[in-house]
Amino acid sequence: MAENQTSFRPSEEKRRILLVDDEVINQEILQMMLRDTYEVVPALTGKEALDILHEQYEILNLVLLDLNLPDIHGLEVLWEMKNDSRYARIPVIVMTADSDAEVECLTLGAIDFIPKPYPRQEVVLARVRRTIELSEDRDILHWTERDRLTGLYNKDFFCRYAVQLDARHKDYPTDAILLNVNHFHTINERYGKKYGDELLREIGQKALEFVEEAGGIACRSEADNFLLYCPSREDYAPLLEKVSVRMPGSGNGEEESRVWIRMGVYAGVDKELDVERRFDRAKSAADTVKGNFTKNIAVYDDSLHEREMLEQQLIEDFPAALREKQFDVYFQPKFDVRPEKPVMCSAEALVRWKHPRLGMISPGIFIPLFENNGLIFQLDCYVWTEAAGRIRDWKERLGITLPVSVNVSRVDMYEPGLVDLLRELCEQNGLHDGELLLEVTESAYTGNSEQIVEKVRQLREIGFRIEMDDFGSGYSSLNMLSTLPIDALKLDMQFIRNAFKEKKDTRLLEMMIRLAETFRVPVIAEGVETAEQVAALKEMGCDIIQGYYFSRPLPGADFETFMLENRPAGGDCFRPKEG
Repeated sequence: MAENQTSFRPSEEKRRILLVDDEVINQEILQMMLRDTYEVVPALTGKEALDILHEQYEILNLVLLDLNLPDIHGLEVLWEMKNDSRYARIPVIVMTADSDAEVECLTLGAIDFIPKPYPRQEVVLARVRRTIELSEDRDILHWTERDRLTGLYNKDFFCRYAVQLDARHKDYPTDAILLNVNHFHTINERYGKKYGDELLREIGQKALEFVEEAGGIACRSEADNFLLYCPSREDYAPLLEKVSVRMPGSGNGEEESRVWIRMGVYAGVDKELDVERRFDRAKSAADTVKGNFTKNIAVYDDSLHEREMLEQQLIEDFPAALREKQFDVYFQPKFDVRPEKPVMCSAEALVRWKHPRLGMISPGIFIPLFENNGLIFQLDCYVWTEAAGRIRDWKERLGITLPVSVNVSRVDMYEPGLVDLLRELCEQNGLHDGELLLEVTESAYTGNSEQIVEKVRQLREIGFRIEMDDFGSGYSSLNMLSTLPIDALKLDMQFIRNAFKEKKDTRLLEMMIRLAETFRVPVIAEGVETAEQVAALKEMGCDIIQGYYFSRPLPGADFETFMLENRPAGGDCFRPKEG
């Protein structure tokens, strides 16, 4: 180390003591006792003491406080200290000859007393040293168990104290409550991290006030999640109102707005469960109202519990289901309605799960589940392989070529080997361009759209045709649509059904078909059920139709029969009409 370089050795530095006494002789006596061991900062009045506190509170280790000061009474100084979060941690030893003041001083937060006249030096030093040591130990414990940002417990200590609460109140009904700030990341992005932190501090302070009043404990578990463990209650709306905060307007005509907090409650917890599982249930409830701007409180109940149990079982059963080929690939035809007589032009591969104990499971249950936990890529690979094998089989055995579309989920698009995998699959099965179609959901293009768009471009360059699935489900923008590399728009099934409801209003549907014409891509309508709908869609300019009107999804063998019955006259190749 260079000779003139400063060296910091906190363990060797003197602790700093604020000595408040208006008697000069007392000041001199105590400084003489303390100065070899401590750095003493003298103050002769209460105001002078408060000024020094304001300037040096971060580096003061102890306050020695006389009660009889000429301006502000020592008890007032003590009260000011203990009611200001900046000074409250600093221990106070009161110096007085009035033994009757001890109870009041202890009540206000004093740690110890040094009587007047002062005892011998060894006694004073021992009391000062012990008080500082206890205070530093308490500070270490405080910051070990607390979240630095909010001052609430951290999750580890929160769980420990929850167990202790249970031990003391075994038969007392208790709630596990989770609070989460909706779209907190957008608040951070819009207003900055400093503002976001202040918001979390405010919510934390309100949560603390609530549990101090209601009984219980609170913590910030991570980011914008807060956990509360408190006595059960009937109505949770007042609690949500209590912890709510508002964001100020920009000052340019923008009014202040409320920060949207969602709450999940596991009421009357089962105390046989570990604490983390209780809050997993509260989180499950909170997730059911995520993004819901009409409801922001959800309570964990039996139906949610049963759903969780089912989902857990499906996740556990998934590897065996793949291995034992419990998943079956069905096919639903698509018909080109531009000719006078509709012509089958392709099909969509749709997965079904024949569970050995639960029977047929709806894809509406297991596909979102597998999308959320990352299993969807394995399932999609299975379907792609089965579909490609079917196309090859029909070509080799029946001499028929029928393009089949398969679904590619948003999760799949982030797989680094996706392009090579699909290319090899086509090569292994002898498939040519346009025989295996890819349906990419509209929502997949949101988020990191540049990465997704680039992946789609690579797939098109090697011959795949891309159909944007679920178009109209609410994610699109015209700007996005103009930049996407796609070959067909597939209108969302629910969108079609809504358009043909009792009060039929197809104006928006017509606009979307005209929009597709602008971008010179064919339109596919799915979920079509009646001849009236087919006629109306054809009149609007829709090109291809899929739905129960032509056929429900069929198992492979049944679909093969259907395909042969609808084989184009004099041809062995199903293709949509060009243009």
